[in-house]
Amino acid sequence: MITLERKLVLPEAVAMEAEALGLLTPETLERLLRQEIRRRRVDHLFDAADQLSALPEPALTVAEVEAEIQAARQERRVAHARGA
Repeated sequence: MITLERKLVLPEAVAMEAEALGLLTPETLERLLRQEIRRRRVDHLFDAADQLSALPEPALTVAEVEAEIQAARQERRVAHARGA
């Protein structure tokens, strides 16, 4: 756990309403930040998927995907057997 101190500069009405709703507690701020982090990660994944779908190369077939998965698993097995 880390302790951060930040100064928020908010319009008075926003600050008063946020305080009245309990939004400025450490627990609530943590929950809100976690939700935003999760939302941004999901947005990033969708952006990456959009970029991939825009590539001119054809999509992999199911067989090609399965072959890639099997190759990655085999690489992990070999690395694990070597103690890496």
